Amino acid sequence: MNCFATRAALLAGVVMFVLPSAAAAQDAVQTKTDDSAPIVVVGALTDTALDRKDIQLIQANDLSDLFRNEPSVTVGGSLGIAQKIYVRGLEDSMLNVTIDGAPQRGTLFHHVGRVSIEPELLESVDVQAGAGEATSGFGAIGGAIRFRTVDPTDLLIDGRQIGAIARGSWFSNDGYKLSGTVYGRLTGDIGLLGSFVHVDRNDFQDGNGTTLRGTSAKQQLGFVKIGGELGDGHRLTISYEQRNEEGAFGQRPNWPVLEGARLFPVEGVRKTAIANYGYEAAPGTGVEATGYWTRSEMTQDRYDRWGLYGADIESWGFDLRGRLRLANHDITAGVEHRLDRVVSQYLAAPAVWQDWAWSPDVGLFREEGSLIGLYLQDHWRVIDPLLISFGLRYDSYDLDQITYDNGAKSDGVSFNGGATFEVLPGLSLNAGYAEAFRGQEIGDAFTLEQRPGTPSLAPGLQPEQAENIEGGVKYDRDGITASAVYYRTKIRDVVLDQLGGATLYENVGSFKAEGVELRAGYRTGPFSVEGYFNHYDSRLNGNRIEGYEHIALGNSVGDNWAISAFYDPSPALGLRATLTRQESLDDIEVLFREKELGYVTDTQFIDKPGYTVVDLFGRWQPFASDLIELQLAVYNLFDVQYRAHASVGDYSAIPDYEIVAGLPEPGRNVRIGVSFRY
Repeated sequence: MNCFATRAALLAGVVMFVLPSAAAAQDAVQTKTDDSAPIVVVGALTDTALDRKDIQLIQANDLSDLFRNEPSVTVGGSLGIAQKIYVRGLEDSMLNVTIDGAPQRGTLFHHVGRVSIEPELLESVDVQAGAGEATSGFGAIGGAIRFRTVDPTDLLIDGRQIGAIARGSWFSNDGYKLSGTVYGRLTGDIGLLGSFVHVDRNDFQDGNGTTLRGTSAKQQLGFVKIGGELGDGHRLTISYEQRNEEGAFGQRPNWPVLEGARLFPVEGVRKTAIANYGYEAAPGTGVEATGYWTRSEMTQDRYDRWGLYGADIESWGFDLRGRLRLANHDITAGVEHRLDRVVSQYLAAPAVWQDWAWSPDVGLFREEGSLIGLYLQDHWRVIDPLLISFGLRYDSYDLDQITYDNGAKSDGVSFNGGATFEVLPGLSLNAGYAEAFRGQEIGDAFTLEQRPGTPSLAPGLQPEQAENIEGGVKYDRDGITASAVYYRTKIRDVVLDQLGGATLYENVGSFKAEGVELRAGYRTGPFSVEGYFNHYDSRLNGNRIEGYEHIALGNSVGDNWAISAFYDPSPALGLRATLTRQESLDDIEVLFREKELGYVTDTQFIDKPGYTVVDLFGRWQPFASDLIELQLAVYNLFDVQYRAHASVGDYSAIPDYEIVAGLPEPGRNVRIGVSFRY
């Protein structure tokens, strides 16, 4: 009862944040909305988006490139296969990440990244920072990231029925990328697209000129998509994507390979099939359905110990939602269901691995999870300047540890509410409160094996529940944009497998984060400038989180800010320069868990030094058309030596922890690209 009273008070506070002035401004402000566009209220001021033009200008090759200038998003790991995304300090395992609506869930190995995507195929990327509305999806404790791939007919030149794009890029640090895409109109607005991408990277050099062993890789991707507008309001697209990556990496790919250490062959594959259907009966009213299947696989050859070891995660499910425009209400209701399966196993001959296994009779490990979600979200235009949002979501989680005949079940309801009020033309206030619920899901594939008599789920394990509160102001008029947002996030009953031997998922306490995000920009003619400042402090039980000790939970970064200048005099020419500053984060206390277990006598302290990086980007169409385009990008112009704060911190000065450190980032990298379009 007290819990519901607290929620009601918070929701009432959100409305009262903007309501008092509404009546006075009703006649003065007229707000127009695009009936076909999705509406978001909760967390609206911190949501960000990238479009295809942004992605192509920066010649993005991986997640770090994509989110290099997004204030709420940081990427650590340096190496593509090891990269992890953090939103407000929470790792991507705490987010709902989707590609065309298909969730990318589960962890193959906690030292590699969970999300893999080829920027070449993307039409847009949307980031929702923090728990948000009921439509955010399963387990969106820290927010959601939505990748959307390009549609076949989007690429066609006006008046043509078929087209092709060929691209080539050379990287000074160090490798090349080739891609080819063909597309055409089959009939009406229905099209077909096929794309192939090949990336070959050698070991890169850091800012000191040191070649980092174990950072080379080969990547290949094939993508096919068919569909479009069927007529009478119906739309259908079907796509299939396969991404392969292989290389020889360190035992832990997100750590440096020390002198004389061995490299181990690794192969990774992701396959995803997606069907998207939509029907629009009237503007703002219709049905959307997404069905998907995705499978990720990884093998690592530990030839020095147990030999070849493999893991795969398979998910399939659907999301069905309806949208109804009724009077001043825009209502979305839906149901989604997902099945997850994870398997890991020793692949060498039994005589090779049995001496390393905890139980020589068990060489294959399996878990399955089933999730069901029901959600309802309403956006109510109370008066023209005032938009209120409120919703609820019910989630049910069922985990079955098949190999060890154990499991966990949980369910819960989460609420959200928010409001946006336009005080004056261009000036608006926004406030929101949102909850998110997450039960126990399938585990890290490489740690499914359990020591005999030691279960991996603590007795009485409770689900995680998050609360996110935000409030801010935004101005957007006459070429000037500015916003200021304050947020506070709390996660109760955090579930974590703490360092210390056998895997054990247990409730370890409460996570709290508090932050401020400032943005500003100005545009006049072909010139524009924009910048941001981001500060947050995230802690578990009062201790600052760090990527090594709180793996699968989060990481901490120092205050960061950036300034970008743009010059776009014509569609044929575009230039951009960005300066990014990461302030130092010192005296991070670490080794709490090791002290608790008696491995060390006292905690230690590490620093994350600050750094400043300058990046330059340019594109030019020499014949004043997009038939040929030249691209130039210079990452880390001044060849700065640094380790991204979102990577694991540097423990090398602590006795017995010399190998614990994140990979340094690449030094200067000049990318020259050319594209031919028909």
